[in-house]
Amino acid sequence: MFVKKESYNLDELLEEVRHIIEGDLIADLANVSSLLYSALADVNWLGFYILKGKDLIVGPFQGQPACVRIPLGKGVCGTAALEKKTQLVDNVADFPGHIACDAVTKSEIVVPIIRDGQVLAVLDVDSPKLKRFSKTDKDFFEKVVSQILVKLNW
Repeated sequence: MFVKKESYNLDELLEEVRHIIEGDLIADLANVSSLLYSALADVNWLGFYILKGKDLIVGPFQGQPACVRIPLGKGVCGTAALEKKTQLVDNVADFPGHIACDAVTKSEIVVPIIRDGQVLAVLDVDSPKLKRFSKTDKDFFEKVVSQILVKLNW
């Protein structure tokens, strides 16, 4: 059971993620996005985009209304999906082709969710602070995605 704390150790938070995933795609992605959004400082949007055809479609998230559809290769999310590689962006204004779903977003990290070489979705996290995300955050979010892949029958 999630207990709101003043601050979270990332290992504790990863353990919470492990405990809330029960095997239902939409419910689990919704709970993971809620848990992480509630626990992490300086985050204004956190959620998932699910790949359908050649577009990423907004899935469970926390934050302001989002872009509904992002083509592969477009913006930070589409680039992460196309390149099958985590994108850590210190300043979204410097990212070629950045899609501004929320004007207050200054930095972003997007982790692709890949099974058997195929992108299934991406985890997208935005912040109103420049350079909000570090290598430690990158490692943490990649571990979150690993837990999602281990525990969900996608």
